[in-house]
Amino acid sequence: MPTRRFLLASAGAFAAMPAFAQDRPNPMPDELRQALERDPTAPVLGNPDGNITLTEFFDYNCPHCKTMLPLMSELVRSDPQLRVVLREWPVFGPGSEFAARASLATLPTGNYWRLHAALLGMRARAEEATVMRAVRDLGLDEATIRTGMQADTVERHITYSHLLGDHMGLMGTPSFICGDEAAFGAMTLEELRALVQRGRRTMGV
Repeated sequence: MPTRRFLLASAGAFAAMPAFAQDRPNPMPDELRQALERDPTAPVLGNPDGNITLTEFFDYNCPHCKTMLPLMSELVRSDPQLRVVLREWPVFGPGSEFAARASLATLPTGNYWRLHAALLGMRARAEEATVMRAVRDLGLDEATIRTGMQADTVERHITYSHLLGDHMGLMGTPSFICGDEAAFGAMTLEELRALVQRGRRTMGV
C-alpha cells in the first residue's frame, strides 16, 4: 500500500493545482482535467476513445447514486461517443469504503461493471457482509477480491477521489463533471444529456 509520504506528496500536488479560474470561458486547468479524466486507476464505461468525458463521483450507500444507475446505463447506450469515468468516492462511512475497494478490486478481472451494478442495486446498506454476499452471488472469488482490495491502485484511486473532491469543492454524491461544469445531485436523463451537450460545446467537439 502507498506510504504516508506518497499520500502527502499527492495532496501537495493537488494543492498546487490552480482551482477553477474565473477569467475565461474554459476555466478548468489542463492539469486538473488530466487528473480528473485520465487517471489510469479509474473505471471507464462507454467509448474509451469518445469525444467527451463525463465523470461521476459516487458512493454505494448514496440513495441518489442508486437511482442514477439505470439512467447512466441508458446515457452510455444511447451516446456512442460518450466516455464515462467513474470515481469511487466513499463518503458514507467504512461500509462505503469497503464496497469501493471490493468493486475496484474487480477491475483486473473485467468484472467491475457486474459488481458495480449489483452493489448499487442492493436494497441493503453496503457493508462487508452484504458486499461479500453480492460477490458470492456473482460467482466471483472472495479471496481474490479481498487480496485485490489492498492493491496500490485501489488505495491511489480512493485517495485521489478525496483529493479531487476536496480540491474542486464538490458538495457530495452524486456529482457529475463534464467540460467545465459540475452538477450535484440526482438528475434526469434529459438533464444528463444536456450536461454532456454543453460539455461538447465547451470543448469544441
